Amino acid sequence: MSNFRGIFPVLQTPFKADGELDIKSLKREVDFCVQAGAHGLVYPVLGSEFQFLAEKERHQLVEVVVNEADGRLPVVVGVAGQNKAEAIIHAEHAAKIQADAVIALPPSKGSLEEIKDYYKAIAQTAQLPVFIQHTHAGMDILFLKQLLDEVEFIKYVKEESHPSAHQISAVLEKAGSSCLGVFGGAHGRWMLSELHRGANGFMPAVEGVDVHVQVWNAYQSGDEVGARRIFNQLLPLINLISILGLNVCKEALIMRGVFESAVMRIPDTVSLDAEDRRELEIILEDLKPLFNVPKFT
Repeated sequence: MSNFRGIFPVLQTPFKADGELDIKSLKREVDFCVQAGAHGLVYPVLGSEFQFLAEKERHQLVEVVVNEADGRLPVVVGVAGQNKAEAIIHAEHAAKIQADAVIALPPSKGSLEEIKDYYKAIAQTAQLPVFIQHTHAGMDILFLKQLLDEVEFIKYVKEESHPSAHQISAVLEKAGSSCLGVFGGAHGRWMLSELHRGANGFMPAVEGVDVHVQVWNAYQSGDEVGARRIFNQLLPLINLISILGLNVCKEALIMRGVFESAVMRIPDTVSLDAEDRRELEIILEDLKPLFNVPKFT
């Protein structure tokens, strides 16, 4: 089992103005993350709009990401499905294209036994390290521990249930050596507390990944004060994303030269108006001294 640690950004799915897939921008997004110092990549999950991708599109895009990464970074492939049969299809594909690990939300409905069977099928099919994306579905700490203890290949948790920092402490306390690491999500908005509690990494979005990396590096070097100073500069961007949604991430990626369009497939997405864009531009300008990657070309 690989010991995954650090900043593993969740790639967003770029679409052209007409709504078609933008493969060129996706490749730039991968290269941007490499240059920014990311430690791994995650795709496709909720932040990637995976639930609005056709199966053929989803597999095509995953192959683009793995091929473009080309071993420079490990790729954690999202294999969630509405049911076990669907998840198995994605897990088979992840194994076929030599992903480094897989991650899956639980199905939206089902008993704990059905959820356990779902994750067991994913693990047995992929034969790769498995991240449980813990958001809801009634999975308490004891159930997570059961999965970690009893199902081969399930060794990681992405913790996003509330309050996430408390949940990270509980998982690490209860799971022991069965769990190789717990990652934080939610754009890293509780990053410092989660680090102090023992988080092994984070899965934010891409638009500020080089700043997340600097927070991580400062903390790992023992400079918690410096890590907090950098994090506090990142916080306005996290807040704007929390208020307006994932479209902020795509707009920021346009401003950073990675995406060409902010088109979303999520229905009823709030569009940024002129004042929102002005606020985003000011935030990114303030963050510019921390960017490892100047405007991407």
